[in-house]
Amino acid sequence: MRGFFNGLVFGVVLGAVGFWFVQKKAAEHPEAQQRYQDAAATAYTNASVAAASMSDALKAKLDTLDLHPDKIKAELARTGKIVRSKTQDLGAKAADAASDVRAVTEIKARYAADSTLSVWSISVGCTDGHVTLSGTVSSPEDIGRAVAIAYDADGVRDVTSTLTVKPKE
Repeated sequence: MRGFFNGLVFGVVLGAVGFWFVQKKAAEHPEAQQRYQDAAATAYTNASVAAASMSDALKAKLDTLDLHPDKIKAELARTGKIVRSKTQDLGAKAADAASDVRAVTEIKARYAADSTLSVWSISVGCTDGHVTLSGTVSSPEDIGRAVAIAYDADGVRDVTSTLTVKPKE
C-alpha cells in the first residue's frame, strides 16, 4: 500500500512538472499556445461527458443497491453498519490473496478519482472478497457512494461499511 501512495505522489509531482514545462513552452510559441488551449478545451469537454456518464451509472448503481440517504440513516441507526452482498459466488477468485489486494487497490483508486470522497478518510480492507470500509465521510450520500464504488470492484463478494458521518464544525 505504501508503494501505491509513493507512486501516486510521484505521479502528481511528475504531472506538475510536465504541466509547468508545457506552459513555459506554450508561452514561447503563441501558435502552440492556441493549439494547447484548443486541446485543453476538447479534453475538458470529453471529461465532462465522461463524468456525466459515470454519474448516471453511479446513480443507477445506488438505486439498484438501495443506497438512498434515508435508507442509509435508518440502517445505520438499526444495525450500525451497511451491508450489501452479491448473489453469485466468486469461488476461487475471491479466495486468492492477490485478488483481495487488487480489489483494495481498485477501490482506493476509484475513491481517489471521486471528487466527493477522500481516499485518506476511508480505510478499506478485504479478506476473501469481503470488503470492510471504515472511517469518516461528509454525508450519508457519501456512505452510499463509497459502498457502491467498493461493491462494483472486481473480486468483491460483499461490502460492510462502518463509515460514519463526521460532525459539522
